[in-house]
Order: sequence, then C-alpha cells, then structure tokens
Amino acid sequence: MRSRLRRYILAALAAAASTLLLCAQAPAAPPIRQVAGLSPLDPGFLWGVAASGFQSEGHAPDSNWTRYRAANPGYDELHDSVDFYDRYASDIHLAAELGVRVFRIGIEWARLQPSPGAWDPAAFRFYDAVISSIEQAGMRPMITLDHWVYPGWAVDRGGWRNPGMVDDWLVNMRKVVDRYASHNPLWVTVNEPVAYIVHEARAGAADSAEMLDRVAQAHNTIYDHIHWIQPGAQVTSNVGYVAGSESQVNGPLLDRIGDRLDFVGVDYYFAFDPAQSLLSSIARASGSAMPNMPGAQIWDLPVRTEGIYYALQHYSRRFPNKPLYIVENGMPTENGRPRADGYTRSDHLRDTVYWIQRAEADGINVIGYNYWSLTDNYEWGSYTPRFGLYTVDVRTDPTLTRRPTDAVGAYTRIVAESGVPADYRPTRGPAICFFVDPPASCLTPVAGP
Repeated sequence: MRSRLRRYILAALAAAASTLLLCAQAPAAPPIRQVAGLSPLDPGFLWGVAASGFQSEGHAPDSNWTRYRAANPGYDELHDSVDFYDRYASDIHLAAELGVRVFRIGIEWARLQPSPGAWDPAAFRFYDAVISSIEQAGMRPMITLDHWVYPGWAVDRGGWRNPGMVDDWLVNMRKVVDRYASHNPLWVTVNEPVAYIVHEARAGAADSAEMLDRVAQAHNTIYDHIHWIQPGAQVTSNVGYVAGSESQVNGPLLDRIGDRLDFVGVDYYFAFDPAQSLLSSIARASGSAMPNMPGAQIWDLPVRTEGIYYALQHYSRRFPNKPLYIVENGMPTENGRPRADGYTRSDHLRDTVYWIQRAEADGINVIGYNYWSLTDNYEWGSYTPRFGLYTVDVRTDPTLTRRPTDAVGAYTRIVAESGVPADYRPTRGPAICFFVDPPASCLTPVAGP
C-alpha cells in the first residue's frame, strides 16, 4: 500500500513539474493585448442573481439532503434557511431594485413529488407564484431542475445507484417543463454535475462512473423534451470550473452532453491551488474521492479575478460557436466578517466584471452573468460561508433581516452602466501565472491593464 501511494504521489509531482516547466516557457508566448479603455457590455447582456431551492427556501420536505444533515452532527441545523418560501416576493423585489434581468431559482423535486406518482398541488402553486413575481418585476426566470436534491423515496430506491433513477427523474422534470415552458425561461438541467457526483460518491450514495452516465442521459433526454415543448429554448448544464484541471474534471461530462448545450454555463469562483491540485491528482490516480486540504476552508481558497478570463477563454475554444454565460460567481467570507486580505465584496465584483469586459473585447461571446447569491443561504451543511449581496444571520437573527453588503451599490451601478467604466483598473493586478489557471495562464497570458 505504501509503495502504491508513493507511486501516486510521484506521478502527481511529475504532473505538477510538467506544468511548472510549461509555465517557465511562457515568456516566449506574446501576452494577449492590453487595452487602453474598456467598452461597455452589449445592452442585451443578461445581468442576474442566483438562488437555489433547498439552500434558500426552508420548510424542507424529506430528501437526500435532509437525511445528510441528520446523519452529520457537525452540520448546522437547517431550520428554515433564509425562508425564501415565505419571503420570495420581497427577495424578488430586492433583485429588481438592482436592475437585473434574470432571477435564477431551483424547482425542488422533493417538494413537488412527496411520494412516487403523487404531486403536491400546493408546491406547484408556490412555484407558480415565484415565477409570476419574477416576471411581474421585469425579470426572466432561469430554472434549475436539479440542484443536488432528490426526494427521500428516491433515496430509499437507491438514489443514483438505482438503474431506474433516470426514469423517475424524467417523470418529474417533464411535468416541470410542461408547466413552465410557456414562461420562456432559461433552463439549467443539472447544477454542477461533476461536483454533485463527487458529493454523492463521498456520501456512499452513488458510483461515480454510473452516476456520470445517468446524469448525462438525464440531461440529454430532458434537453430534447424542452426543445420539443419550447422551440428556441436556451438550455445548459452549468459546470463548476476547476482552474488548472478543467479538461480532466469536467471534460468527460462535456464529451457526453456538449452537443445538447445551447449555451455553456460556467460557474467560476477560485484560482489554481497547487496543494489541493496535488491531492486531487493523487485521488484521480488511486480512484478515490477527491480529498480536501486539512484545515482548508472555502473562504481561504485563492481568489484571483483574472482567472474568469481563462475560464471563458477555455470554453470559447472548446465550443467556438456557443455563447457563454457565467451562471454563478461570487466570493465567500467567514460569517460575513471582512476577509483577512482586505478584499471587499464590491472590489471583487468590479474586478470580475472588468475581466469579463476584457474577454468580450477579445471576441469571446459572453451573454450573461449571475451573482451567487442574492442572499446568504445554507451552503451544504453550514451557514458560516457567506456569499450574499444581502447578508442574513440565520443563527442569531430570528427576523432573518436582509442586510445589504457593499456589493449592492456596486452591482446596481454596474448593471445601470453595462459594466465598469472605461478607465476602471482592477484593485489587484494579475498574479504570477502559475497561481491562476496553468498552463493556459502561463502559455497565453492576458496582459495587465
């Protein structure tokens, strides 16, 4: 066992050394051009905000995630999360005040179908009201069909280990599509499928290879149904971008579903982390679940906003004829406290939008951007990571008051002006290329402002 582990480590180190060697050769490659000034984004650009069902709604029915919470004493109690279920109208109003054009929601299978073959009319009425409120506020709904949650009865049938899971999934999702296609939503079939698969495998609820095939089958089948019901629909399955190893992580999924994407949905949060990448390489070589660095927290992961340029560049090259949409982007903080490095939520947002405008200036077709998230929510077991434009102290504030962060004013201005001003310069310049998204960030570096 020790000799095998040693081989895995040596292989991972060799891969890292190869990347370093490639990066060392980067000066020979001309940097992507500098720009004297930025142009605003197209007037039709889709600015938006994002939320999900289980993480925000509260009043949660029996599901895989209520069971994960019960089985993990270290997880925070869910309670009613930020109670979007009762406060959706005021939250949608907050989004409308930003001036955004898209409001992303999840429609929870566990809420709609509490038992096999039986649907809850009250649950459909709730989502009817949410979608109606989004439209009345002048926004377009973006509907996520599967945001990592399925009913308890599907758990009892084996979850994604069950060969019949895809059929069960499709029965519900077709009902959702049939009911809401007339509202002309943007569609997300499955949220960050590879991360979903990794979690389910870690929990012992799925075999990774089987679930990858089944999720791809589910996406491809519902894609065809959406287009049958809603000709001209725009459908994606958003990928959680992994800097430094995107092709290896999300590539196998996109090999299976790439022909059935109307736009490429990209979630971008963090830059390349060499230590985490080493552990991931070892995990891939050994066939085990991807571990986390001991003591590492999500708010400690490296944030380098220029990395979003390389994420967009990557997918503009892989799918040159498809538009790109940043379905999620944001920055976590610990319990809403200022980051130790002093980087503010508003600076992070402005810097990110700067690099999106740079990508557009270089011919990359970006059609939209959603901020994750409108409010803080339940981040898969914890209320400590805060991502919201509006912060909510679930643990200590029984009123669940939405308190604006500094990013609210920044985003309102960005939306009104179609981006940051022409003379804007990021508060942080590009980092050493190896710490962004190697090898691309070293072989084809983007020039600083």
